[in-house]
Amino acid sequence: MIKRLFCTASPSMAVLSILFYLLVTSSLVAATFKPVPVSSLTVPLIAASNHPNLHQSKDSLDKEVIVLSNQVAYNLYGHKSAMIKHQQILAERLTFEILDAATSKPVFSGKLAKAEKVKEWDAANWYSPADFSAFQKPGTFKIQLIVNGENYQSYPFKIEDQALGKIGIPAMVNFFNHQRANSKQELEADQHIRLFGSDQTVDLRGGWCDASGDISKYFSHLAYTNYMLPQQIPMVDWSMINTVERVPVLLDAVKIKEALVDEALYGADYIMRSLSPDGYFYMTVFSYFDKDPNARRIVGLLADSKTTSDYQCAYREGGGMAIASLARISKWKKHGTFSSEQYLAAAERAFAHLQKFSTQYADDGKDNIIDDYCALMGATELWIATGKTVYREEARKRAGNLNKRLSADGYFVANDNGRPFWHAADAGLPVIALARYLDAEKDADRRKMALLTIKTALDYNLKVTRNVTNPFGYARQNFLYQGKVKEGFFIPHENESGWWWQGEDARLGSLAAAALVGGRLVYPEKKPLGVKKELAAYASNQVSWILGNNPYNMCMMYGYGKNNVPYMSSMYGHGSGKGGISNGITGRDGNADGSGIDFKVEDHGNEWRWSEQWIPHTSWFLQAITAMSDNRVQK
Repeated sequence: MIKRLFCTASPSMAVLSILFYLLVTSSLVAATFKPVPVSSLTVPLIAASNHPNLHQSKDSLDKEVIVLSNQVAYNLYGHKSAMIKHQQILAERLTFEILDAATSKPVFSGKLAKAEKVKEWDAANWYSPADFSAFQKPGTFKIQLIVNGENYQSYPFKIEDQALGKIGIPAMVNFFNHQRANSKQELEADQHIRLFGSDQTVDLRGGWCDASGDISKYFSHLAYTNYMLPQQIPMVDWSMINTVERVPVLLDAVKIKEALVDEALYGADYIMRSLSPDGYFYMTVFSYFDKDPNARRIVGLLADSKTTSDYQCAYREGGGMAIASLARISKWKKHGTFSSEQYLAAAERAFAHLQKFSTQYADDGKDNIIDDYCALMGATELWIATGKTVYREEARKRAGNLNKRLSADGYFVANDNGRPFWHAADAGLPVIALARYLDAEKDADRRKMALLTIKTALDYNLKVTRNVTNPFGYARQNFLYQGKVKEGFFIPHENESGWWWQGEDARLGSLAAAALVGGRLVYPEKKPLGVKKELAAYASNQVSWILGNNPYNMCMMYGYGKNNVPYMSSMYGHGSGKGGISNGITGRDGNADGSGIDFKVEDHGNEWRWSEQWIPHTSWFLQAITAMSDNRVQK
């Protein structure tokens, strides 16, 4: 993603952005764009424009009463909620109706919940939840509200058994296929790509372009921050493997299993090529936003597009998840370009190497919570694949580390100095890693400790989300801001990166997945989604927010719903892909602590913070929808 590559606050970049903005807007009505690094001297390489397949309604936010909903689909069973956004207080317990979208006939009615304001976001508007969980009829529907004789309706949405999985999983598989770095230019350049600062070349063909505006390829980035690193290509691959194994019946029913298996093997093959002869993984293939594909290099990446030869992955820099993906897919006994035996052998070789050198590759030379949960994933998958004691012991050690990192308030701490663990993408990954560990762990005492860790983390997530008025049930978090622990809806814009912040749809997907996967272990109930209702509502709220039930009436899954973000194009035919998830909503631009709320479709080149698709968003949404579709769930 462009978002991590340069500081948009720099004066030279601001000038370039403004000049280019004036150039583009003078010739392309309603076009938006993103600035590129000054060093590339190639503008415009990345631009957003109106796309013929774009779904957008320009009058969606200019009414006194707006009926917000998930614009795509709700599962037949379980939590279903919409929201009424209104400028004036409505009559108490006002009735809303569900209409058949084809006939406009009412099929269900309910009462609005108490109207509330989120003053931190917007003091002008009230929000009244409309819960229709009791409505369990398949079809296509709208929500209707009559206020002072005027009729207000939501956009249409579908209700069906496992509707989210049936619609969402094929959409996301197709998106990742669209993201393949398989243009002629990329394949030719990456077959003999140079290591930064060297004449040595390696074959790194394959993988997925990172975002709709960035054709580079990452195992991880933001390594220099030490605590903000997201998991990228290896996590995408692990998510696909997980979906294949968790919901095979659904995948067969929608005829997408073969395509998803092929995509996961394709990802594993790229991870294989990324394993160096020395045993470490190469972290980044960077394009420099240069039209010349031969400018691409294998690099370590700092802020402001500064590149280095520090391209060796530590556990937290993609190495742990790469091991996990190769080990897990090896059990399929299926071959891509490489064989299942080669997948497993590579995972074992990389694990042995990182046990010796991971802390040397880490920017600060020591482990933190990201190393713990990434190494836990790698060790666990190797333990499951081989049964070897060495992997069992490492998994147990890392699971114990996560338990020790719990604060008295229930949130995880990232280091030994009490910094809260907050993450714009992978906030739910500690719980997911522990849940996967429990698929292998049989020792009663160790299971008890891991289950307690999961329970404490989930209890905290529910508590911090409820600590303030929060009608949407948006997942909140603790973070460190100017030396003090605070809590809020969105990540602070002032953080270790110096400038990086964006919409957090990956974080929401990860927490939804954690609530369900972890919740089935510590709060199992024979109810829809297999967990207690509070966790089911928490997970469902995050998914519906992404799909349109948010204050901006914006569906973040491109090509679905009614309102989508603007299309973004990129080099070699890449750009926004149908089924991909955009960054999403943030704290208000200019608020260093992340307070307030913002979503901009145009911002003089900075609209990527909200509009750009990024593969971790879609990867985590895949995990959330997979958890909602799990065939082990009790209705």
